[in-house]
Amino acid sequence: MEYYRRKQNTVTVRHVSGDQIVAMVEVVSPGNKASRHALRSFVEKAADLLDKRIHLLILDLLPPGRRDPHGIHGAIWEEIAGQEVQVPSDKPLTLVAYETCLTVRTYITHFAVGDVLVEMPLFLEPGAQVPVPLEETYDAAFAAVPRRWRKVLEA
Repeated sequence: MEYYRRKQNTVTVRHVSGDQIVAMVEVVSPGNKASRHALRSFVEKAADLLDKRIHLLILDLLPPGRRDPHGIHGAIWEEIAGQEVQVPSDKPLTLVAYETCLTVRTYITHFAVGDVLVEMPLFLEPGAQVPVPLEETYDAAFAAVPRRWRKVLEA
């Protein structure tokens, strides 16, 4: 479990004046879902960041499990809004952008393995976003993988 926690993938965006955090991009890791405590910690961290008006883009590329039957977004939304979220059974993976101000607004895309990753917004302030080209970013990263390992993964 500790191995997965150390492999956590987060990008933090800070404002140029004052260096305060304005947004974060987080790729959910297996470690975030490995135990009830790990999931709870992730959900509480997300809720705390939203409460502090830090915008989030969460990429949940793992299917819902017994600890998060409605995915990470479902657990976060239940924590901050007290409402249950349904995940389509044919598209169990979730990309979600959270825009936070006095309220939290979500922009959700459900998808399945093999689907093209859509561009998602990353909010830097309420009403102001930059597009995050996920498919292009994935393709560029995959192209940098040594050919030997690309063949293994493509097989």
